[in-house]
Amino acid sequence: MKKGGISVQTDNIFPVIKKWLYSDKEIFLRELVSNACDAITRHKRLASLSEAEESNDPYCIKVVVDKVAKTLTVSDNGIGMTEEELDKYINNMAISGALEFISKYEGEDGGASGIIGHFGLGFYSAFMVSDNVEIDTKSYTCADAVHWDCKEDGNYEMEPSDKEGRGSDIVLHISEKELEYLDFAKIKSILQKYCSYMPYSIYCVENDKEELINTDLPVWQKSPTEVTEDEYNKQYRALFADYRDPLFCVHINADYPLNFKGVLYFPSQRNNFEPKEGVIKLFYNSVFVADNIKEVVPDYLSCLSGALDCPELPLNVSRSYLQDDSYVRKLSAHIVKKIADKLCKLKNDDFDKYSKLWGTIKPYLEYGCIKDQKFSDRIKSAILFEKTDNSFTDMESVVSADENSRIYYTTDPIAQSCYIEMFSSKGIPVYVFDTVVDAQFISFVESKNEKIKFMRVDASIEDLGDDSEANENLKNLFVKATNKTEDKISFASLGQEGAAALLKISEEERRFSDMMRMYSVMNGEGGTMATEESLVINVDNEAVKKLAELSEAKALVLAKNIYYMALVANRQLNKEELNDMLNNIKEVYSLI
Repeated sequence: MKKGGISVQTDNIFPVIKKWLYSDKEIFLRELVSNACDAITRHKRLASLSEAEESNDPYCIKVVVDKVAKTLTVSDNGIGMTEEELDKYINNMAISGALEFISKYEGEDGGASGIIGHFGLGFYSAFMVSDNVEIDTKSYTCADAVHWDCKEDGNYEMEPSDKEGRGSDIVLHISEKELEYLDFAKIKSILQKYCSYMPYSIYCVENDKEELINTDLPVWQKSPTEVTEDEYNKQYRALFADYRDPLFCVHINADYPLNFKGVLYFPSQRNNFEPKEGVIKLFYNSVFVADNIKEVVPDYLSCLSGALDCPELPLNVSRSYLQDDSYVRKLSAHIVKKIADKLCKLKNDDFDKYSKLWGTIKPYLEYGCIKDQKFSDRIKSAILFEKTDNSFTDMESVVSADENSRIYYTTDPIAQSCYIEMFSSKGIPVYVFDTVVDAQFISFVESKNEKIKFMRVDASIEDLGDDSEANENLKNLFVKATNKTEDKISFASLGQEGAAALLKISEEERRFSDMMRMYSVMNGEGGTMATEESLVINVDNEAVKKLAELSEAKALVLAKNIYYMALVANRQLNKEELNDMLNNIKEVYSLI
């Protein structure tokens, strides 16, 4: 029998294992099962090279709960270890600068970051829940089996074992304070969380009950040509417990210069009030590492949910590492490119199907264009404009005019319907931009193309009709009826079917007012900035023509009514305007 102590300053390292990994205690099971998976992979590789005999039994890992013996056992039929290998890999922790590293984790962030994966303490995480750990192992070679027994103080014993089958059995004697880890349901839950997508069968066992944890190879480990849409959707529902299918997904299989795989989903949404923040799950060779890793996607794609398998990231990756690592930045850039490519392909392959998705994905893509010029350059061909008749056209065809042009839009198709009808009657398309992001996006598009100008339908009538001169009496009548100065009243020939009058607001002034109102709301302030309104009288309208036939008193009553109808068609009236309009209506009735 060989006795000894683990060749590291165990008085320091074992208390640290128990203390600093406390908040992530369940990770011990992930580490042991991952090691078992590695052992099987190594044997499978040697067998493929004819350096080891093929396995007679299917490769598998078993996690056995024994409440009576108070043990938890992780068994595999992998490569196993000889006495020399056990001494090399278990009895000698290969720690470089261990004490300096330990002192680093005695700060505020120590417990949160954890230390697994930094210097090979995966196996020793077993001592977080155990006061005694045993190993029975037999190498794939002809070497004798070995038994290893170690207490939590780091003192071990090694002796021959009577184990017959190839592989290793790790037996954890669970400490009295950690008996919850002898609960079958808890162990099963931990295995499902971390090990559901490992490549070898994993069983959770108690008495005569044995349940298979992992049933399917994850779709990101397959070639995209091998996966059906149903399989993608099934994977999505399994990962995120969402009963709805995603809108679409992007399958990434990168090998150079980056090495990672993954599937990212754009989730369905019932309405605009539903939370839109997605979840990115991080895996390491199909081993679950962490939830909600936001750093790998830019904020404008925060709605995405998915799984990324990144073997080049540390197994116990920390938040600060993700924020600072250049690999993560490259990873994010590659993801953005793949998303843009996928969207452009969707739009080109099936425009009708893509246009039905547009309402959901629009805010993210527009915001992405504003935030990221590279993304904008890649995605611009997939940006759509929606017309008031619910049809769609791609942005590039609208903004690629060779000469100066005005693009008309509405922020409220219902409230601005009378304006929209007039533009539609002239064959002029009106586009719907009714969100805060839309307002910023059209300014962004204008900044990239000086030849175009977006105009809300109530900002310009230049394309509706010609400016006209009115006689002095008509001009004076509306000045008196509206209390506006002459420069705020104009006349135009808008056709007999056109409204009697329209309200016109400067595009620049209104945008500035909207911006200041938004800042006021963000700062918790009230109130809005007033905007100057101009009144345009349609000289072709029959009601306007009839004013010349009436007495001055009657004409004044009807002119004021025409003015208020223009106001109502444009915006909500304030209290004084509403009262005045109601009185005006009474006067109109009195004329009948």
